[in-house]
This record gives sequence, structure tokens and C-alpha cells, in this order.
Amino acid sequence: MTAFHAARGFAPVIGVTLALLGAGDAWGSVSSDLSDTVAASRSGNPGWLSVLPTLVALVLAAALRQVILALFAGVWVGAFLIAGPSASGIFQGMLDAASEHAVGAVADAGHAALVVSTLMLGGMVGVVSRNGGVHGIVQRVTAWANTVRRGQLATFAMGIALFFDDYANTLVVGKTMRPVADALRISRAKLAWLVDSTAAPVATLALISTWIGLQLGLIDAAIRDIPEIDASAYGVFLNSLAYNFYPVLTLCFVASIAITGRDFGPMRTAELAAAHGVASAQAVVHDPDTEPKPDKPARPLNAYVPFAALLAAMLGGLYATGAAKAGSGAGLAEIIGAADVYTALVWATLSGVVTAGILSLGQRILSLGETLDAWFAGARSMLYAVVVLVLAWALSGVNSELNTAEFLASRLGDALDARLLPTVVFALAAVTAFATGTSWGTMGILTPLVVPLVWTSTSLQGLADADHLLYASVSAVLAGAVMGDHASPISDTTILSSAATSCDHLEHVHTQLPYALTVGGISIVTGLIPTGFGLPWWICLIAGAACVSVIVRWLGKSRTAE
Repeated sequence: MTAFHAARGFAPVIGVTLALLGAGDAWGSVSSDLSDTVAASRSGNPGWLSVLPTLVALVLAAALRQVILALFAGVWVGAFLIAGPSASGIFQGMLDAASEHAVGAVADAGHAALVVSTLMLGGMVGVVSRNGGVHGIVQRVTAWANTVRRGQLATFAMGIALFFDDYANTLVVGKTMRPVADALRISRAKLAWLVDSTAAPVATLALISTWIGLQLGLIDAAIRDIPEIDASAYGVFLNSLAYNFYPVLTLCFVASIAITGRDFGPMRTAELAAAHGVASAQAVVHDPDTEPKPDKPARPLNAYVPFAALLAAMLGGLYATGAAKAGSGAGLAEIIGAADVYTALVWATLSGVVTAGILSLGQRILSLGETLDAWFAGARSMLYAVVVLVLAWALSGVNSELNTAEFLASRLGDALDARLLPTVVFALAAVTAFATGTSWGTMGILTPLVVPLVWTSTSLQGLADADHLLYASVSAVLAGAVMGDHASPISDTTILSSAATSCDHLEHVHTQLPYALTVGGISIVTGLIPTGFGLPWWICLIAGAACVSVIVRWLGKSRTAE
């Protein structure tokens, strides 16, 4: 019945069914109504049809457990609506889904750079696996991280250390810690959650990261037309960090789970299965081209040095591209904020690949042919992630054309008590990011809407000294976007976390969702609502951290407890 109900969401299926029944006039009426609704949506007055592509993708992903098929179906429905609902538009929508929307997603320079860097990083990991470097790291890390607790803490610590970019964080930590987690019988679902729930929260809180350029640019554009606000965009951002409850409490939650060894819900089920030696739903396929050679030494430096080169090139690329844009006299924060993260990622992954190759050849561990085979094998392991990313981007582009976010904002962002605006904004951002699969896109759409709304509402309602509502609402956009990104099966970072850890994607979503909702609920109850009514942020943060600890100990059980 689930698949049947999912199929009922397709407007094309309705049209075909009516045509087969000879109800041409009825289909014409439906087509006309759909065309009018879509036209209104694309002209800036979005309607309910704008959420249909995402809804179809979500329902089919849950019903069929086939993410690629579900994403393509969502893009197809969106392309059908954009092309103009008609009987012939069904076939045209299928063609446009591939030729315009998928190709258009790849044609974007930033997206293409991420595809290249993802394949490069996969190839680099293939080389350092083949030359014994990863095996050497596993031996060293396992010597310390010889328990489940230490393995989880090591993953958490690596995620904190790679604070500068969520993509690099996810890919590097996920692929490096996967064999360690397997050796310790930590489930792939738990590893994917550890990676996913550390990367974006750290990146959005860091004073210097690849996120800060977008965040500062959006804040600056939003406050520029409000003369009463004399603070700089960076000043508003710094003040908003105190109210960024979800990312901070997510990191507290991850640390608490890792330290106590307690889990609840689907995650505990996955951990119990792993503890009893039951493999994850998507096991690693051992490719002989990436297996370490048994007659060669397993030196950790053969992995450390390429990763160090990747990190150095990443930071250098961020500085170089940022300095070129920021101009002379710019501070470090401004330079990093203006950096081209995609270019830096390509430079960094290329540097890692070249370094890994030189080390392998120089020590005569691998021949040139073996090095290239290992690179191709590693890159091939990322192909699934690349396909899903492209389709997710295509779906995001369809949503943008249909003004999906604007529709959600118009329905969920009606006027109410200004002191509740941070809470409403957080929920709106989370729902929007969940539906569209993009935290950056959510920030880009909602920040220009939220800042004037909050400022106007506080003025009209006569709330004095309401700067904290502005800061809390700005942080609510950023934090809500991260939460929705964590919960969404079409989010690029969620997809990358699944791919980097070789975890079944829907299992990752299924096990992570209860944890994201738990922290989101704590953020609202102990943070956003009290601060909206004037309680100091630091009291709310302490209360939230305490609540996290209590819930983990109350609901959670260790994997050894029956």
C-alpha cells in the first residue's frame, strides 16, 4: 500500500490514467489548473505544487529504498511541472530531467569542482590503501583506540580538528576511520552519524571556515538596508554564535554518546547488530587494486603525509583564493571568508594524490601501473555518491525554479509574537533544509527574509532592547539549516557521509533522524524559547547541555546491556 500511496503523488500518472480512460476533457481541466498553479509559483507566488517534487522523492525513497530512482523521479516530476503539465509533457519532463536539470547541475562550476575533488579524494584513499598507509594508521589508531569508546572519541576529535570545511571533514574522517570502526565493531550507521554530526556543526561555528564567507555575505546584504543597525556583518555573526544552540548541543550530544557508550532508538539496534558481528547493510567491497600488498611494509607516514599535504594545500588554497578577492589590507577572517572553497578543494585533493603517488613510487611499494589502478579503484568507489549528488543538485534546482522555499516561508512564517520568532525561524529553516536538501540554499533564501521581518516585528510590537532577538533569529537560520540538512535524505553532506563510511544511505538517515530531532527539540525548549523571552543565553546553554546528558543517560543503554 505504501508504494501505491506514493504513486498517487505523481501528477503525470493522473494524466495518463485519465487519458487511458478516455477522460480527455477532465485531463485538460486538470492540466489547465496545474499550468496556472505552476505559472503562479514560478512568477513569485508559489503554490502547493512547488513541494511535490521533493515529496515524491522522499516518499519513494522511503517506500522503495532506492535513493537514485527516488531522486530522479522527483526531478522528473519537477521538470514535468516546469515544462508545462500536459500529456506530452510527461515524456518531455523525463528528457529535461536529464538533459537540462542533471546536466545543468554538473555544468555549475562549483558542483563540477566538488565532483572532481570527490573523485580525486577517493582516488587518493585508494592509493594510500594500496601502499599500506591506511593499514598502518589502522594499526596505530587501533593500538590506542582499542575500545568502542576510544574509537568514537577518536572520530569525534578528528572531526573537530578538520574544522575548516564540512566536505573535506566528512570525506577524510569517514574514509580514514572506517576500517578502525570495522575492527572495533562500531556500526557503519554510528560512524556515519559521528562524521555527519561533527562536520557541519563545527564548520558553522568556526570563526575561520569555508562557511563564513556565505554567512557574512548574507548577513551584510540583510542589514544593509536597515540604517538603525550600525553593527558590521561580522559583529552580528559573532553575537549570533551565542544563540547557535543546535550545533553546540549536537557536539555535546556526540561527545556524551561517545563517552557513555549509550544509544537509543534505531542507532542502538544497529550497534547491537554490529556488536554481534552482523555486517552493515552496505559492506565495503574489497577491491584487490586497493588492498595493501602483503610483502610490503605498512607505514602510517604513507597516509599521514598525503593527508598533511591535502590539509596544507586546502588552507593555502583558501588563503590564496581569498586574498585575491578580499584585496590588500584584509584580515585573515575576511580572506578565508572570501575564499573559493571549490577551487581550494580541487587543489588540495590533487596535491594529496600527487604526494601519495610520489611516496608509493619513490619507495618502490607500487609500480606506476599499480598506482594508477589503485587511483581508479578509489575513484570508482565514489561513483555512487557522485550520481546521487548530481541528482540532489538537480532536485534543488527544480525546487528553486518552483520557489519551494518561498512557499514554505509564506505558510510557516506568518506574523506572531516577536519573542517567538527565533523558534519559528529555526523550525522554518529546518523544514526548508529538509525539503530542499541544502543548508546553504536555505541560508541564502531565508536570511534576507528573516532579518527585516524580525527588525520590523520588534519595532511594531514596541520591544525595547531586542537586539538579542535579531542575533537569535540569525543564528536560528544557520542552526535550523544545519538540523534540516542532518535530517534530509537528499542532503549532500548526508549523502557524502554515507558514501565515505560505506553505510547504506537510508540506514544512515533512519538512525540519525531521532538524534537530530532530539537535539533540535532540546535546542527549542531550553534555548530558543527562553532566550526569546529574555533569559541569558549562557544559562540556556548550560541547561541545554545538562538536558543532553540527562536524556542520553535516561533513554540510552549500552550495547552490552540487555
